[in-house]
Amino acid sequence: MDRASYDGMPGDVLVVEDDPIIALDFEDTILAFGVKTVRIAPNVAKALELIADRPPDFALLDVSLIREKSFAVAERLEALKIPFAFVTGYGADAGLPEAFATKPRLPKPCTTDALETMLMYRGTKS
Repeated sequence: MDRASYDGMPGDVLVVEDDPIIALDFEDTILAFGVKTVRIAPNVAKALELIADRPPDFALLDVSLIREKSFAVAERLEALKIPFAFVTGYGADAGLPEAFATKPRLPKPCTTDALETMLMYRGTKS
């Protein structure tokens, strides 16, 4: 089921980000690309709830949330075969488990072009 828009963008993007200013910036930028829906989850529990309610076409996961990591969300997305990318300010040493070591990553902050490219290719190219 591909709900991508005509321009190659996913129709629905989940952003898992605990900083409300960064989350709003992601939302505004992603909507400007032509994505129809951006949903924000500030923690793992909310992200899993949103995924259960309606699986996204793509997800951006901040690695380090307040008092937790987003790896449970990544595991759920992986099980559902939903593409995702990690967003981290920790660079190459993001502390990703080996199972996710090859998953696409965006630096935080990331450029608009890098974010747009990630969404267009849904994490399949790095």
